[in-house]
Amino acid sequence: MVCNIILYVRDQARSRDFYALALALAPQLDVPGMTEFGLSAACVLGLMPEKGIKRLLPGMPDPEAAAGIPRAEVYLTVPDPAAFHARALAAGATELSPLAPRGWGHEAAYSLDPDGHVLAFARAIAER
Repeated sequence: MVCNIILYVRDQARSRDFYALALALAPQLDVPGMTEFGLSAACVLGLMPEKGIKRLLPGMPDPEAAAGIPRAEVYLTVPDPAAFHARALAAGATELSPLAPRGWGHEAAYSLDPDGHVLAFARAIAER
């Protein structure tokens, strides 16, 4: 099984550039209508323009009307969450919470990406 997480974004190129910097990864696919980052062998993060998803959502609320409203959280466990969080902030993310221990056994840092999606970088506290 492969996990494909797709975020609806206002500006595909802006979001592609943001995630390339924040994740320190080049996209594995970047065509009009979809950008994909291989996060692992079993997980892909996709970026789809809001305008592109509209045709699949007839009669549903317009995704563009939710601009800036958090609609998803991408929670990534990584070896160095502080470095990933710093890159996200340098790429234009808005900090929600700096790296700190969390009650579920992780240390995590939270930010908002340019489209208002919550982005968290974390690791298990025992991995230090």
